[in-house]
Amino acid sequence: MKEPPSRTRRDSGRAAWVSLAATVAFSLLILGLLPHARGQKQEAAPYPWKAAAAKAVITPTEPVWMAGYAGRKEPSEGVMLDLHAKALAIEDAEGGRFVFVTLDLIGVPKPLRVDVEKEAEKRFGLPPASLLLNASHTHCGPMIRLFRPPGGSESDERASYLAVPEDQQELRVRQTREYRVKLTETILSLIGETLGRLEPVELRWSKARCGFSMNRRTPTGTGDFRNFPNPDGPVDQEVPVLQVRTGEGDGALKAVLFGYACHATTLGIQKLNGDWPGYAQSYFEEDHPGAVAMFLNGCSGDQNPYPRGLEVHVERHGRSMATAIEAALATEGHVLGGPLRAALDWPEIPYATPPSRAELEERAKSTDRYDAANGQLLLDVLDRVGKLPERYPVPVQVLRIGDGLTLAALGGEATVDYSLRLKRELGEKTGGAPVWVAGYSNDVMCYIPSERVLGEGGYEGKTSMRYARSTIHPGPWAAGIEERLVKAVHALFESLH
Repeated sequence: MKEPPSRTRRDSGRAAWVSLAATVAFSLLILGLLPHARGQKQEAAPYPWKAAAAKAVITPTEPVWMAGYAGRKEPSEGVMLDLHAKALAIEDAEGGRFVFVTLDLIGVPKPLRVDVEKEAEKRFGLPPASLLLNASHTHCGPMIRLFRPPGGSESDERASYLAVPEDQQELRVRQTREYRVKLTETILSLIGETLGRLEPVELRWSKARCGFSMNRRTPTGTGDFRNFPNPDGPVDQEVPVLQVRTGEGDGALKAVLFGYACHATTLGIQKLNGDWPGYAQSYFEEDHPGAVAMFLNGCSGDQNPYPRGLEVHVERHGRSMATAIEAALATEGHVLGGPLRAALDWPEIPYATPPSRAELEERAKSTDRYDAANGQLLLDVLDRVGKLPERYPVPVQVLRIGDGLTLAALGGEATVDYSLRLKRELGEKTGGAPVWVAGYSNDVMCYIPSERVLGEGGYEGKTSMRYARSTIHPGPWAAGIEERLVKAVHALFESLH
């Protein structure tokens, strides 16, 4: 039976087009213009990220007591470089959000983290796991912690540094409280601003290296360690960089988030400044008008900048880091896809067996000011509470950006072994995808030694605990701290599959 005329014409037309398409395809194949003919794979459409960054000056407007060095005798004497709080908000295609907050401060007190976390969830619907607060650990910023005696109230609070004179206590406590209130609102304002003006971007990860960090734990030959440059000690000199660009490829640079494992202790002067991280951010922003540069401190607990001590050193280290970021931008890098997945935990880490009352009574009689103060503090805890603290919750956070980048963030002043180990172990799980490890995140309560450093002792492993007052630590951590924290990181990583 003959086909109806209309169908015959339609099939004939289709056949003609198929023949023409085949002829064109064959011609392109011969000419080598088809992607398959060149062995190339067609690129997928760019992932639809949105992001925004913002910054605010948080420099105190009057002389304040400074943080970082217990032996300071005077308040600040002017400003060498403004301090900043900065925020970067990113959003994936499903509406999942994450906010990085970086601070030119000595640390992140846990109460600050708790206050910001609660309000950010209340005001902006931001889950706690989707918020990361990180401190540059500059030793030229304001005192932000207060000491409250065990069982005491707010009216009993005092400055957290023994060197603050008695006749300045009321002033320094008032300044610190007022600064903390203003800082909290500034951070929340930055979070709200960035979440409120998200725009389409491309996220890209790249890396470079920078060489001014050096391990600062040098064996004395008598079984102890001193704070002195050790060129043979472990380091992590990688500079990871998260680029935020408008559009595809070489779009305008909106922000960079960069990391490095190195203390911000180039200077100990009485002028407020952000040390080398502050200068690095300032130099980079001068070179890239309109871009926001943010520093995410790494596992810097046993890493110092060298040389150090002079203003020219902090400027040179800042320029070296700004140049390293430029080098990272010059590499091919990796374009990142989504989605965002984040998790946060606070594993309880035990202390070692605490000293007895008799030992504390003997310590309180020491001619060493800090030993005596620590002994008396712990005796007060025993008298008021009946026992010494047995453990402390150390924050652990993991962020996965698609399958292209994993970020693990630890609280406290983690030593470099954590970074080297986690990058190796998580890298094996991700098939070699980039792994970024940060310290100084969400609560900076004291040093977090690796098992090696804990066993060796020295400042980071043992003696630094005697200086802590705003957070009461009865002594060094118990053996096994590294395994507990690394296990917690792995558990969070696995939960995000």
